[in-house]
Amino acid sequence: MSAVAVHFTVDGPEDAPVLVLGSSLGTTGAMWRFQLPALAERLRVVRYDHRGHGASPVPPGPYQVADLGGDVIALIDRLGVDRCHLAGASLGSAVALWVAAHHPERVDRLVLAGTAAAFGTPETWRMRAATVREQGMAAIAATVVDRWLPAEFAAAHPELRQELLDAVLATPVDGYAACCGALETMDLSADLAKVTAPTLVITGSEDQSTPPELGRAVAAGIRGARLVEIAGAAHLPNVSHAEEFTRLVADFLLAG
Repeated sequence: MSAVAVHFTVDGPEDAPVLVLGSSLGTTGAMWRFQLPALAERLRVVRYDHRGHGASPVPPGPYQVADLGGDVIALIDRLGVDRCHLAGASLGSAVALWVAAHHPERVDRLVLAGTAAAFGTPETWRMRAATVREQGMAAIAATVVDRWLPAEFAAAHPELRQELLDAVLATPVDGYAACCGALETMDLSADLAKVTAPTLVITGSEDQSTPPELGRAVAAGIRGARLVEIAGAAHLPNVSHAEEFTRLVADFLLAG
């Protein structure tokens, strides 16, 4: 499938190193807003929406993770960027991992959060895609979001839970279902050894969607990768543990 021109926003100094941020399934680049103030001080931060999400086009499916990765390569080509840092959470981490493995010459440093070489079982993704096609996004939104945040955090910050819920509800059904299809067929286990970029893997100790052992396996498969587990975090530590997450990412990307 041909690359699509995904929607993106750019913040930070024009002459700074470029960081491209990929979001989770059912969200947009807005999910990185907690990281933006600190990271954009010294990095040129590019936040994009996956195909089928947000303001990006919704081409007909099926999609593969390679298609989403091709969109990222096309994006950095459009920006005139030879090499960049890549960071992603959940689906965004899968896309970043694919790019780092298949286009290592384009990636300086790599951050993978809420990650795995394979996400769940193929049947899980087939069922979820079928559910949203038949019943709409409201059928899965609350269940999905409640796996992203620790229960106590969600109860204390209902506005942030609602923000994520609204993002999922606003995601086009066809785009979401096609991205479920990409995860259904994805297995990047053999790609881990191809990654040459210095890599930071961040897991949440309470992550039900990608339990910590999956992140540990990713880190073990990438030569020299660093693994950090954030205590008490679930699938989106960049939201619930924003300060700690941002510090980890900034220290790693700006090291040296």
